[in-house]
Amino acid sequence: MIDVEAKSCFIDTNVWLYALIQAQDHDKTAIAKLTIQNNEVVISTQVVNEVCVNLIKKARLHEVNIRDLIESFYNNYHVVMISQTILLEASRLRDRYRFSYWDSLIVACALAEGTSIVYSEDMDSGMIVESRLQIINPFAGQGAT
Repeated sequence: MIDVEAKSCFIDTNVWLYALIQAQDHDKTAIAKLTIQNNEVVISTQVVNEVCVNLIKKARLHEVNIRDLIESFYNNYHVVMISQTILLEASRLRDRYRFSYWDSLIVACALAEGTSIVYSEDMDSGMIVESRLQIINPFAGQGAT
C-alpha cells in the first residue's frame, strides 16, 4: 500500500503512463495516481520525453495536449535536467549495479536530487542504491513483477 505521508520521490515513466492512459489496468491506474498525488515528485527531462513519445504513439495524443502536459510537468513537479555530472554518475552506477543505460540515468537523477525512493515497475524492487535510495515497484502487491 502507498504511504500517505508525502515524501520526495522520483517517479519513472511507466508509473506516469499507467496514471495517464485510462485504457490500461484500472488497479494500476489507481495506484499510479495515488503514488503521484501522495508524494513530492521529482522527474527528469528523460521521463518527460519518454512519457510524451509514448502518449503520442499509444494514446494518439495531439500536440496541443503534449504541450499542455509538458507545461504541467514543469509547473507542478521538480524536473531535473540531465547534465554531464549526471551522465558520468550514471556510467559509474552502470558499472557498480549493472543498470541499463536508461535506468542508470533515472537513478543518477534521483540521487542527485536527494530523493529516497524511485517508484518504477521496471527495476529491481527493494534494491537499495548507494545506501540511500530504494527502488519500489508500487504495483508489487497487485501481481506485478
